[in-house]
Amino acid sequence: MAASLFSLDNHVFRLYTTYAAAVTLKMMCLSLRVGYLRVTRKVFMNKEDAHGKPFVKQDDDVDRALRCHRNDLENIVPFLILGLMYVTTGPSVFAATWHFRVFVASRFFHTVAYLTPLPQPCRALSFVIGLVANISMGVQVLMNGMV
Repeated sequence: MAASLFSLDNHVFRLYTTYAAAVTLKMMCLSLRVGYLRVTRKVFMNKEDAHGKPFVKQDDDVDRALRCHRNDLENIVPFLILGLMYVTTGPSVFAATWHFRVFVASRFFHTVAYLTPLPQPCRALSFVIGLVANISMGVQVLMNGMV
């Protein structure tokens, strides 16, 4: 059974890979946005990146996109690890689907709320919802390890 646990024949693992790919691609798109903003607004942290042209070191939109990207790193990386460990606990397809969906939806909404920006508590709620999904998976992994 362990050989098929990480197989696309395992519906829960297939769900995990789909949702993990979605948030990873979202995070990569955010990196592209940061790069685009840096180039178009001439906001570089290093002289060599400006190729000898005048540049500024700070821009509110670049800073906002960077903070959003950092928040993704702080939340998506734990999801990728916890989600994979969660798959090993043999959760029901229903429970796994909702854990993954809730987390991914919360991260997409968090990005929209951050970059738009939407008024608080929009961003805070989306962060907390994703955090709760991660904590729930982590607790279930710990509980299964104690058996």
